[in-house]
Amino acid sequence: MQFLLFLVLIVGAMAFAPTNRPSVSTSLTMKSDGANFKKIGAAVLSGLFTLGTFQAPAEAITKEQLNSLSYQQVKGTGLANRCPQTTGSDTLSVNGKKKIVDFCVEPTIFEVEEEVAVKKGVPVKEFIKTKLMTRQTYSLDGVSGSMEVKDGKATFTEEDGIDYAATTVQLPGGERVPFLFSIKNLVAKGNGQSVKPGFEMAGPFTVPSYRTGLFLDPKGRGTTTGYDQAGALPGIQNGENGDATLFRENNKVFQVLQGDVVFQVDSVNAAEGEFSGKFVSNQPGDTDMGGKDPKNILLKGIFYGRFE
Repeated sequence: MQFLLFLVLIVGAMAFAPTNRPSVSTSLTMKSDGANFKKIGAAVLSGLFTLGTFQAPAEAITKEQLNSLSYQQVKGTGLANRCPQTTGSDTLSVNGKKKIVDFCVEPTIFEVEEEVAVKKGVPVKEFIKTKLMTRQTYSLDGVSGSMEVKDGKATFTEEDGIDYAATTVQLPGGERVPFLFSIKNLVAKGNGQSVKPGFEMAGPFTVPSYRTGLFLDPKGRGTTTGYDQAGALPGIQNGENGDATLFRENNKVFQVLQGDVVFQVDSVNAAEGEFSGKFVSNQPGDTDMGGKDPKNILLKGIFYGRFE
């Protein structure tokens, strides 16, 4: 009798147990040939970088839904870091100079180029997936700019907004890679004169230094403040015949580098002037103010924009 009662309790618990909810998929499946930064940048600009298939987030949110939420409803939910998405297959013609506002770029996949093997004395590099260490403050939002037809192509020029964000990822071995996710000074040329599904635009952008001029390293060295070199005997080894690595550590510089990005429009809502899609960006990481060579960062995700 006790055994039967035990079975009844087990079956009842299983019947009323909550089922596992499907996880929200924000993955972006895109092809990468594992080439170096220059080759990838050239491929992006020449239109040879294959975007591949894309799985839209299972819980995509629209701009109207975001605008309907109050500050308290958004606070602590991560929605402030999300880019809205739109639906439709309309066409937006670029006649004259158009103003684009609310441009939002949200990366969902972060990859870093690393040496994975050595074959016949030649290092083999591949982009490997990383773990995001930054809180949900890495998306770029509120970016604005202008779009007009130049040389027969719709060209977007970024002008203002939150166009860079400090981000850190962690490699499988534990090394952390900081970088400044950016689309600053972006000039993206399209493959047509109107924005519609399948429209692509690509171009270079500026990546400012991860550290500012007032930053001091653990030895108190900086660009505009602090010491010129490390103290004691190691400090005098950066001369003509000194240690090149130590010279780079002492000679702090504010480096402005360059990245490349390609956007592909998937949906257009002409009634609201909205468009959204996916992007692939390749940019350098932090150089520790000239002290080390930057790693190549490959970012994939979604974006949104609206004609004002």
